[in-house]
Formats: sequence, C-alpha cells, structure tokens
Amino acid sequence: MITYFYWALFFAMASGALYVVGGRFDHWRGAFIVAIAILLTGWAAYFFHFQQMFVKNWGGVMAIAVPAGQFHIATTWKDDNLWIENYDPATNKCIFSEYSKGNLLQGQVTIKNCNPLMPRATTGQ
Repeated sequence: MITYFYWALFFAMASGALYVVGGRFDHWRGAFIVAIAILLTGWAAYFFHFQQMFVKNWGGVMAIAVPAGQFHIATTWKDDNLWIENYDPATNKCIFSEYSKGNLLQGQVTIKNCNPLMPRATTGQ
C-alpha cells in the first residue's frame, strides 16, 4: 500500500508542476521538463533507496522471478538486503543471491553438491 501512496504522491507533484508552470504561467515546455524531472527523481529514489525498505518495513510491493530451471528454497533479509536461495538441479548447486538497493551490489554464494531436494539415503540398521 505504501508503494501506491509513494507513486500517487509523485504523480500529484508532477501534475501540480504541469498545472502551476504550464497552466498559470503559460510555460508548457518548462512545465513538462519539471514534471519529467520530478518523475525521474521519484523513480531513482524508489529504485535505489526505498523499494526494499518499503517491502521490508511497511508492506510494499516487489516481484522477483526464479531463474529458469532452478527451484526456490528460501528467502531472508540481512539488514536491508534480500537474500534468495535457489537450487539448480542441472549443476547440483545451491545459489544464494543478494538483491541490494538498486541491485548495484549483488553478492552470490554457490554451494557445490548441495542437492537439498533429493531424499537422503538411509542405512538399514
């Protein structure tokens, strides 16, 4: 819900710039430049700072797709970064992927011979 409020606020600010600069002062070129600058600033702030904060703390909206051929195992937060564990059966590896703010710093940890989805062999006793 907070994500929708955030975007409604930025669209209202852009519309206000169009109304004030374009409608009141009859300077439409400047109005569109200001409105686009407001929307680009809102997008950059959301993508590089607020998205994961909204999702983690205030119930925002975020979607991540599992890569083709992999199975999702677990997801956890470490500070403000999201870590996702997937299993790749083709290579028999567990892959932990980090999604940081803006996806600028993405860590990855690979565990070889992981095989978490297969039942373990039991010894007869």
